[in-house]
Amino acid sequence: MELKKQYKWFTIFEYEKEQDYLREMHKSGWKFIKVTGFGKYYFEKCVPQDVVYQLDYNKDGLTHKDEYLKMFDDCGWEYIQDYVGYSYFRKAVAEDGMAEEIFCDEESRLYMMQRVLKGRMVPLLVIFFAIFPQFFFHFFSTHNYLVAFFAGGALLMYLVIFAIFFVQYNQYKSNRK
Repeated sequence: MELKKQYKWFTIFEYEKEQDYLREMHKSGWKFIKVTGFGKYYFEKCVPQDVVYQLDYNKDGLTHKDEYLKMFDDCGWEYIQDYVGYSYFRKAVAEDGMAEEIFCDEESRLYMMQRVLKGRMVPLLVIFFAIFPQFFFHFFSTHNYLVAFFAGGALLMYLVIFAIFFVQYNQYKSNRK
């Protein structure tokens, strides 16, 4: 069995781009096996086929995993893996060319993105504001400017990352209306 790995990076709001990427890889004869840390995607050689990949972010579903996976299985979706809160599924495109999706409307897609935001970004913001500013001000007040500079740099980097994520969420939300 021939294997291939590729590195790709998708933000938490680019799940549709990730789905499209996996679909195109399958069409070109590379079946998705798994994704691991830092965007390392593993594929195995297969017969090219049009297969839809769908991602779902649902912590409640993962707490009741058997029922959650059974629901998708009953609808013909093959479960692949869970990775950083997302569950990966795939299903061959129907003979009539219709590509199914696990979300039937824009409201349910937006609700998933709200779950992502609450499940991933809000806890990071709480941790961030509880820890980083104190480090910065502690090292600055003790005249350890080099460490304060790096702590301030980390503080600024996290603020930029959070700003990017919230801008992406708002763009996603406004595009769905």
